[in-house]
Amino acid sequence: MSQDTAQPVEHLHYRDFSTNQKLTLWSTTAGFGLEHMDQLFISFAMSSIIASLHISNFAGGFISTISMFGSLVGGLFFGMLSDRIGRVRVFTWTLFIVAFATGAIYFAHNIWLVYTFRFIAGVGTGAEYGAGVTLIAESFAGKKIGKLTSLTQIGGQVGAVLSAIASAIIIPTFGWNALFLVGLVPVLLAFILRRHLKEPEEFLKTQAKRKTEKESVVEKAPILEVVKTPALAYQTFALIMMMMIQIGGYYGLMNWLPKIMQKQLHLSISGSSLWMIVTIVGMSLGMYIFGFVLDNFGPRMAFGAFLLLAAVSVYLLLVAHSAWSLLIIMMVVGFFSNGMYGGYGVVVSRLYPTFARVTANSVVSSVGKLLGGFFPPIIGWLMDKYTLSHVMMFFTAMYLFSFLIMLTIPAFRRKDIEF
Repeated sequence: MSQDTAQPVEHLHYRDFSTNQKLTLWSTTAGFGLEHMDQLFISFAMSSIIASLHISNFAGGFISTISMFGSLVGGLFFGMLSDRIGRVRVFTWTLFIVAFATGAIYFAHNIWLVYTFRFIAGVGTGAEYGAGVTLIAESFAGKKIGKLTSLTQIGGQVGAVLSAIASAIIIPTFGWNALFLVGLVPVLLAFILRRHLKEPEEFLKTQAKRKTEKESVVEKAPILEVVKTPALAYQTFALIMMMMIQIGGYYGLMNWLPKIMQKQLHLSISGSSLWMIVTIVGMSLGMYIFGFVLDNFGPRMAFGAFLLLAAVSVYLLLVAHSAWSLLIIMMVVGFFSNGMYGGYGVVVSRLYPTFARVTANSVVSSVGKLLGGFFPPIIGWLMDKYTLSHVMMFFTAMYLFSFLIMLTIPAFRRKDIEF
């Protein structure tokens, strides 16, 4: 273990981090910000896209689903590539894919081009999450990283806030296509930060071992590690199901909340963007508290408490009848529904070995995101056919299902794993 990671994380301060540790945190934060901005552009532009392209709510919701298909392809391919040749190189290359697809949306004037470019963007962002959380885990090897990962996710929410601000300014004036040109800015920032980033010591040791020892079949094909035994296969499946609910709930709420508010409280696009910022603030506070609970009480307590409270809190949206009540309710819903997000990378990075760590994170996040990507069109269909109460019942059932799945993961009860 390197000298700069020898102390417990709880006693480290930012000034004690090595240059590479600082670059890891900042570049990962920029990557998460890019991912959030990229996805939420669709959320804020959804009403305008549906109106201008004359498509149904279901077809509009399917834009996010297409992105998740791309994320699955990119996550699995670049995840395995990262475990073979290095996290940093792949982490940097994928930015060019994101830049092309994001800028190209400006020229998309039919739903099929939107689907195409969103798929390509998903391929590029597919490895962002897996590589980012793995870099943090390996740069602070053997330490509790709940708060660190949560802080990078909170920083990533800056991208979501910028998305809301940009949407409020650009869509009414220049149209929804122009919004995606703004997404090129964080791509450039992330590239600058990653130019001098170095591979973690833990990964370099694994690479050196590969050169001197014969690799097993699993080490050559790291995707086999996640299903190597029935117990591992179930663990991976359970984590995917939890990630599916996490993403389905997040994008289900974020994609349709502006439209719900515009319909229920007669808010404009700029007004709904303001309230979305409030939700993001609530999410950020939730992430910080979740990281603290995870580090001090373990994943079973952290996920359990947040999932149960998320299941209850979504019903508060039904009693929002004024701007001020909506402000408070959205902060509470955001706090519990998305506070858990940073925790998945922590547990996956601690439960799978170095040679398969990005692959494992990518499998859990990409497959979970793909399945969760079906939730926005499902929620759009529910909105077309049923009442808002039925939509909230659906959200509650999702979070309770995730809670039950979480209880079945044996590793969450183990005392010998430092999450």
